[in-house]
Amino acid sequence: MKKSISLTINGTKVDAEVDQNITLLSFIRDEMGLMGTKEGCGTGDCGACTVIIDGLAVKSCIYLAVEADGKEITTIEGLSIDGELHPIQQAFVEEGAVQCGFCIPGTILSAKALLDENEDPTEEEIKKGIAGNLCRCTGYVRIIKAIKKSAKVLQKAK
Repeated sequence: MKKSISLTINGTKVDAEVDQNITLLSFIRDEMGLMGTKEGCGTGDCGACTVIIDGLAVKSCIYLAVEADGKEITTIEGLSIDGELHPIQQAFVEEGAVQCGFCIPGTILSAKALLDENEDPTEEEIKKGIAGNLCRCTGYVRIIKAIKKSAKVLQKAK
């Protein structure tokens, strides 16, 4: 059975008919063609599918598209502005926190949700903020450095 939903993805209003059991991840990738959101585990454990919904980092592989009705979603594609990387994305590049890239979109979105809530997090707060994002390549040291660096850049920009 299909249901009508209306939501905003990366600033664009979207109206769609969706099966009631389709995940937000599937909707974002298959219906919207936004491929930056990845499916890793499909059980909400790895964080590769993380998006921001109304300011909160959410695992889209365990979130139904119908639950997103009326909500504002940001995917990794929604962070850059006019082709310029967001300061968090830029810091990840500069600090070498991007390797295979599979987990990075979800990790960056978790970092953004954290920094939107807390502009100057401690290292422990950063670790807690990205605790739901698994990375097998970097060992997290560079990711934490990138988040600290982007926090400083974002503070200066205010």
